[in-house]
Amino acid sequence: MRNVYIALQATEDALPIIEAIVEDNPDATVRRYPAMVSIEAPGRLRVLRESVSSRIGREWDPQELQLSMISIAGNVVETDDEFTLQWGTTQ
Repeated sequence: MRNVYIALQATEDALPIIEAIVEDNPDATVRRYPAMVSIEAPGRLRVLRESVSSRIGREWDPQELQLSMISIAGNVVETDDEFTLQWGTTQ
């Protein structure tokens, strides 16, 4: 199974997103660098609206992820409730 990958800026705004990704994707590997955080996981990585919203105390739109995103590897599947990276088209 190929890994999917996301790199986010290491900013205060991205911290709750990173925390949500780590909690919702227990198989993810996190690497922290001075200016970015990279997260990879086998096959699929999900960023859930509800998880981020609960951390920031307001409704969060998954499209806001693009404000902190540096790079990705995988096919994007986006809904109102989540941003998913995966290989292939099956959920």
